[in-house]
Amino acid sequence: MHQSGSLGFSGLCRVTDHLFLSNGRAAKDCSQVTGSGITCIINATETRSSSPPGVEEYIHIPVSDSPLSSLRDHFDQVADKIQSIAESRGRTLVHCNAGVSRSAALCLAFLIKHRGMSLLEAHRMLRRCRPIIRPNPGFWKQLIRYEEELRGSSSVRMVPSALGEIPDIYAEEARNMVHL
Repeated sequence: MHQSGSLGFSGLCRVTDHLFLSNGRAAKDCSQVTGSGITCIINATETRSSSPPGVEEYIHIPVSDSPLSSLRDHFDQVADKIQSIAESRGRTLVHCNAGVSRSAALCLAFLIKHRGMSLLEAHRMLRRCRPIIRPNPGFWKQLIRYEEELRGSSSVRMVPSALGEIPDIYAEEARNMVHL
């Protein structure tokens, strides 16, 4: 199982003992899924696919990767499911097509709700596991509102950029890139 670094782009990335994140191709790879002890798959793509053998639960969240899509409607359901699977000693794999936007946003929601992390802390942790995560701006806005609902404030805010509104953590990265 590939967990981090450039190899992590194509494999399952372990976020916690009970939570994994990947792209659609890795989620269909029986050897990776069974080798990681995955018991529940959450598919956040528009297309339902069959789950590999041995996976006890399969949940399809049919959401497109559009800033206009309402992923927020699924944050609590997915976060609570990941938590209940962990409590029963199972493991959950959350995936979308690329493992960059939808699935990453759902993992961030779990970390905020059940691990007590700020959105900023959750993003840093998830980026260490899977450096290519980048939820779209609409999902960021929904995550910011979610953090505000759960914690009373948000650790990330949207700021204007040449590309439109982006999270301030990306603006900081862009400034740092200019100085390299």
